Amino acid sequence: MGLEEEIEQLEEEISETPYNKSTEAHIGRLKAKLAEKKEKLEKQQSGGSGGGGYAVEQHGDATVALVGFPSVGKSSLINAMTNADSEVGSYEFTTLNVNPGMLEYRGANIQLLDVPGLIEGAAGGRGGGKEILSVIRAADLVIFMLSAFEIEQYERLYQELYNVNIRVDEEPPSVTVRRKGKDGIDVNTSGDLELDHDTVKEILRERGFINADVTIRGNPSVDKLIDGVMNNRVYMPSLVAVNKVDLIEPSYVETMKANLREHDIDPEEAIFISAVEEKGLDALKEKMWEELGLIRIYMDKPGRGVDYEEPLVIRRGDTVDDALQKLGGTLDERFRFARVSGPSAQHDDQQVGRDHVLEDEDVLRVIARR
Repeated sequence: MGLEEEIEQLEEEISETPYNKSTEAHIGRLKAKLAEKKEKLEKQQSGGSGGGGYAVEQHGDATVALVGFPSVGKSSLINAMTNADSEVGSYEFTTLNVNPGMLEYRGANIQLLDVPGLIEGAAGGRGGGKEILSVIRAADLVIFMLSAFEIEQYERLYQELYNVNIRVDEEPPSVTVRRKGKDGIDVNTSGDLELDHDTVKEILRERGFINADVTIRGNPSVDKLIDGVMNNRVYMPSLVAVNKVDLIEPSYVETMKANLREHDIDPEEAIFISAVEEKGLDALKEKMWEELGLIRIYMDKPGRGVDYEEPLVIRRGDTVDDALQKLGGTLDERFRFARVSGPSAQHDDQQVGRDHVLEDEDVLRVIARR
């Protein structure tokens, strides 16, 4: 029996087994085994594909993947927002390759990937789906692009990403496993864990742990616990962009918003755009900036003053040390201290060390040994 058949049998058994406290450990073991089989199949497919796929070299300060079904308007959007030249057509499957474009915004270079339209079954390989989804996994942000008339596509897109272990808008579960030499599996919890300890042990045994200390914080479900012990999950933020709003009648607006709520999308959080008429794009750029967590650092360069034209772009929460790493060269090894003015400083020209956390629009001057 091949891996695909084994996976199909496991999925069938899981779906047919009623979930209750007495079956919890059994279902946990089945789901853990299913995750192992899928991981093995993924490795086989990626190793035996002979190359191919969509190799997109990442450039700039961040990468954003536009995800949507065919003909939702991704090519029009990327052409309107960047310097890309993606073929636009009114028929399905216009985009056959991943087309990158560069958006320049607030001094940052943000790479947008116009990914070929996803179809149902992409996670299983339909329509070049495996290659497409591998590109999305490497991005920093996913934008779900929906037609104003087909909001229900969101659920199918979300599931396709979930099936290839992309978790959007989720925090990784806090699960720590440490192997030991003997005494079996000990489960330590912080909080009210509803899962039975036997369920936890069954899942860990399927993952290959015989003797281990596991610490679980919070109250994860079976699926979240499995995510926590697997090493192939990718966590990233997402946005929802609703396109073609120029085509809707005013009377349809409330229906569209109700459709969004039905699919657990807050209409206040969605961005309504018209890629063709270039409406709503400023709001989309602003939301992208926020979700990517980018900040601008203006470098005070010796003898040349503060460079406000080309800021150093790093991530929210980054330190002076992170800035040194991005600047490159010999500054890191020659670093003595830095002076910071701006939002993160207690006063102008505050002397700081490597661990000082920078904030947006700080002015940074690095003092280095000659």
